[in-house]
Amino acid sequence: MTEGILVVNAGSSTLKFSLFTIAPDGPALDIRGQMDGIFTAPRLSVKDCRGETIYDRSWTESFDTGHESAVDRVIDYLMADYADFRVLAVGHRVTHGGLKFTAPVRVTPASLAELEELIPLAPMHQPRNLAIIRRALDRNPQIPQIACFDTAFHRAAPRVSQLFGLPLDYAEAGVIRYGFHGLSYEYIASVLPNFDEKAAAGKTIVLHLGNGASMCALADRKSVASTMGFSVLDGLIMGTRSGSLDPGILLYLMNARGMDSREIENLFYHRSGLLGISGVSSDMRDLLKSEEPHAKLAVDLFVYRIGREMGSLAAALGGLDAIVFTGGIGEHSAPIRERVCEAAAWLGVKLNRKSNRRHGPRISSMRSRVAAWAIPTDEELDIARHTVACLRSESMI
Repeated sequence: MTEGILVVNAGSSTLKFSLFTIAPDGPALDIRGQMDGIFTAPRLSVKDCRGETIYDRSWTESFDTGHESAVDRVIDYLMADYADFRVLAVGHRVTHGGLKFTAPVRVTPASLAELEELIPLAPMHQPRNLAIIRRALDRNPQIPQIACFDTAFHRAAPRVSQLFGLPLDYAEAGVIRYGFHGLSYEYIASVLPNFDEKAAAGKTIVLHLGNGASMCALADRKSVASTMGFSVLDGLIMGTRSGSLDPGILLYLMNARGMDSREIENLFYHRSGLLGISGVSSDMRDLLKSEEPHAKLAVDLFVYRIGREMGSLAAALGGLDAIVFTGGIGEHSAPIRERVCEAAAWLGVKLNRKSNRRHGPRISSMRSRVAAWAIPTDEELDIARHTVACLRSESMI
């Protein structure tokens, strides 16, 4: 019987999962699957390690319990088609670890209760993450569930970079800059020496650009500063999220517009960003193809905000050796990478357009003082590594 790790990574309307076997040099991918359209028309697609589709099924109606039903369908599929695969543990991406959880942990009733207390810090993501863990525990209580946190990678950043200009008792209560997308940044940091030893040992800005987008400054592969702060709303504009806002806007919306917290939450999380500016779509691919003036404006604002944050993070690092693009847009959108690199020419970035069109991995000229790379992220592999490490720490493998 084959033994390995199941990794689960939930999106807003998707559920990604992967099976990894445990090899001498680390987890090895066996299959990778995704459930799309959970709240509309669910579809489960599974590919093997070579990227070939081995299973594809659609449902005509949305699932009654959303992600929990999606987990049930995934488990049912695995039990039927991978009955000879013994799952030693399930690794989960969890958005928020708060002040306490600075490393992956095995989920217990006590830790699950503590993670539930963090729901107000990530109201759109944490409930979904925890619902999946609870359902997995209900289905297979004997299998360890390991929580891996998107905030953990940033918790070692300098304290000054984590503070807001509020009385310190707020910081002590948890109102700080946490930073997110940490599992993605941690993976990029782990593979960066394979691409650029100078960047790995030096000063690098990683751009995780997708429907959710952020940037992180790395010094010697450690997080120094991030564009996301207390919540996943901060920093860059995103698919439907606003990005950084003047706090006075909140007061205006409440006092002058009479909006309550739910209306403001819906505005900031679901009606803003690329969708709100363009009025066309939250998908960068649609905006780049659109002839609508507001679609162009949304793209312009996206690139402009990246350029602003690039300068800020370079200042936090005190210099710059490399930039790395990752995430759905970062890995696949040559036009966005080109525009970002052109805007960063003052920092020493010189683009190689031909290499950029081929998606790299190196997309900068060999004469460029600051190297530029396009490197695919792999959060699931990072979670699998953490899960194996947790099992070994408990002498379970």
